[in-house]
Amino acid sequence: MPSTMEDVTTKTEVEPKSANTETEKESSVCEKSEKEKKEKCDQVELIKEEEIPVETEPKTGVTFPVKLQDGKLLKAVGLRKKSMLGIGLKIYGFGIYADNEKMKELMQSKIGNKAPSKPTKEMYQMVIDSDFGMMVRLVIVFSGLSMSMVRKNFDEGLGAAIKKLTGGKNEDLTKKIMGEASDDIKLTSGSVIEISRLPGYVLQTKVMGEIVSKVESELLCRAYIYMYLGEDPFDKEAKDKFGTSMLSMF
Repeated sequence: MPSTMEDVTTKTEVEPKSANTETEKESSVCEKSEKEKKEKCDQVELIKEEEIPVETEPKTGVTFPVKLQDGKLLKAVGLRKKSMLGIGLKIYGFGIYADNEKMKELMQSKIGNKAPSKPTKEMYQMVIDSDFGMMVRLVIVFSGLSMSMVRKNFDEGLGAAIKKLTGGKNEDLTKKIMGEASDDIKLTSGSVIEISRLPGYVLQTKVMGEIVSKVESELLCRAYIYMYLGEDPFDKEAKDKFGTSMLSMF
């Protein structure tokens, strides 16, 4: 039986409504799909971070990832102690990172492909004098440490290192390492300071993620690495472990 005009009008009115509903459903599905996709990506990133192994500094319990996002590898962990009133206080745990490929190239170009029987003074000196990327991450373990105390500690350590390397003092240079970091900053247990030697003999200091200084100085870079790998290092065991890592490159 032919449709009446009223039937045709009714169908015409209903059909667009149905189309709109389908569009809304598709939009909802797309939004849901994008959301699920983002959640999965976030989960993958989280898993990736969690999968990076860590090494624990035994005297402090501080952990360090064995690899950084920029590719540098952990070469040694150690402890910086400071004697106050005859008591040895634990100040910070540290991890020494290095550009593995650049360090390997340096070792093999100077020594060849045959590993020495043990790390030599010349090998440590090559690392101290070179400019390939390195970073020392410091994790504070002594509560109530102020930036002024850290500054004084570095001034003393760098001053001694510069004197060993050059035979003289350079107080103006040693004071640049902490740059514009306020003396009022309170460093609680777990606070992180990262001091990096960048290619081109640039020493960069970050305090809790913020860059506080960036100084171009070959002497300052050499003196800083010397504190950890020189003749009188902050932690002898950490230096020895770094030496073992150098031997593994041959």
